[in-house]
Amino acid sequence: MKYILSNAQILKQDTLAAADLLIDQGTLVCISNRIPQTEDSIVIDCSGYVIFPGLIDVHVHLREPGFFYKESIATGTMAAAHGGYTAVCPMPNLNPTPDCPANLAPQLEAIQKDAVIHVYPYGTITVGQQGAQLADMEGMAKDVIAFSDDGRGVQSDDMMREAMLRAKALGKLIVAHCEDNSLLRGGYIHDGEYARLHGHKGICSESEWKQIERDIRLIRETGCAYHVCHVSAKESVELIRQAKAEGLDITCETAPHYLLLTDMDLQEDGRFKMNPPIRSEEDRQALIRGLLDGTVDMIATDHAPHSAEEKSKGLAGSMMGVVGLETAFAKLYTGLVRTGIMSLGKLIEVMHTNPSKRFGIGSSLEEGCPADLTAFALDETYKIDPANFLSKGRSTPFAGDTVFGNCKFTMINGRFVWSENMIEN
Repeated sequence: MKYILSNAQILKQDTLAAADLLIDQGTLVCISNRIPQTEDSIVIDCSGYVIFPGLIDVHVHLREPGFFYKESIATGTMAAAHGGYTAVCPMPNLNPTPDCPANLAPQLEAIQKDAVIHVYPYGTITVGQQGAQLADMEGMAKDVIAFSDDGRGVQSDDMMREAMLRAKALGKLIVAHCEDNSLLRGGYIHDGEYARLHGHKGICSESEWKQIERDIRLIRETGCAYHVCHVSAKESVELIRQAKAEGLDITCETAPHYLLLTDMDLQEDGRFKMNPPIRSEEDRQALIRGLLDGTVDMIATDHAPHSAEEKSKGLAGSMMGVVGLETAFAKLYTGLVRTGIMSLGKLIEVMHTNPSKRFGIGSSLEEGCPADLTAFALDETYKIDPANFLSKGRSTPFAGDTVFGNCKFTMINGRFVWSENMIEN
């Protein structure tokens, strides 16, 4: 199929420029000021739309196999397409846990059968994510994007050291959920002002940064390529900044809720509960500074759907995790770009370019590349309504917020996988 996306805009050196895009047989063939229509081309009028390379999320939970009632490969990838994403990396807290080729196989089969965008799964670091025995990293290496025990920090120094050595030998990243269990003390929201005012048990920032500090020491020993999940604390940002200055092979991500909310925005509702928790204004500002100076490399959603019942038990009783694939770009564009905190080009850098470079996935918006792209009407506003989500998950702290930036369509290999108008292929 041949498409001409006419009257669009694209980013050039952080400035929007008018462009037509010609897509033929799944490839972005030409970007030009004016592409003439031919008999065999379908013209899509993109007036008012900005075309971006497809967004990349290196930290999502698609819940299949094992937890189909929360999410599935089909619903999760449709939600991603709805949010402008063309590639996602699902975490391995599944059943069976992908800790060997046999246990990875059901997930690979579901991806092959039902995914509408590119999906690159993780394998676990340890068997069952239990931290006692290393997973079959060698057996899974060709089929996984990296190794992670996300949801659980690897508590043993020796276990993490050996995992790093094996990952290095395999040319794979260790992607670490950093959490020292000895410092949790039953907490479930940030150990800050809101917790003190309302009698909640807090999770201290040290539980995050202390394990990052340990892992940085192990990177020095092993030379492993290493990525930190969902950084939320100011101390973590500073440790990573220093490690980068030292020349260590370390990157990190944060999530939209840590950049846009503080613990004083919490409500007595499970839709504000995730791990790590939303922290203080000082932490939020440190994360923004880290994004702007390159310490924080990328933004990932940590899209973590649960059932309505599982999220209905308030801050103390609800399960950890919120959804984010369908709200991330609009919330970040509204909260960071339109407010002048960062440029639109920087937002695309941390939502596409940097994850693409670090994880080796995704496609650029350049001639000759696969047409994996998305279109947003940046001046269109709408109110976030979880009832309109394609994800099975509905729990978001951003419900009811009015945002700028409406996704109009998403393409994979030149094929519309989601469109506001359900464009026929």
